[in-house]
Amino acid sequence: MRLVIQRCLEASVKIDGEIVSSIGKGLLVLVGIEQGDTQADVDWLVGKTAGLRIFDDEAGVMNLSVADTGGEVLAVSQFTLTASTRKGNRPSYIRAAGHELAVPLYESYCEKLSEALGRSVGEGRFGADMKVSLVNDGPVTIIIDSRLRE
Repeated sequence: MRLVIQRCLEASVKIDGEIVSSIGKGLLVLVGIEQGDTQADVDWLVGKTAGLRIFDDEAGVMNLSVADTGGEVLAVSQFTLTASTRKGNRPSYIRAAGHELAVPLYESYCEKLSEALGRSVGEGRFGADMKVSLVNDGPVTIIIDSRLRE
């Protein structure tokens, strides 16, 4: 699994012109799921997301997590994070997990992160044509790949 985590002042998802989810200060998390990903990947990434210290403390040092600050999280599935660009100029998505694997893992990530934070996580809609907006704070953008954890 691959996450792109963006610290934001606000973020939202629109589908067919209607806002289906929005948050204030916190994290926008783009979630890419590959073939072979498991619940162990979800569990590890939930811990990383909840504990990632990218918010400023009183001294202006990035030393606080979204859990520490009470920030919100919006998680959006994005299969294009699995793209391979090694050959040619057209990305290949052959590594992307199919719906039968990706949907349960995405839903589990959102559910487990909600449990870890003690508050609900905003969600996009898996497979929908979404318009995602954010005001990136910093900007701060972190990429985490569960296959690179060891």
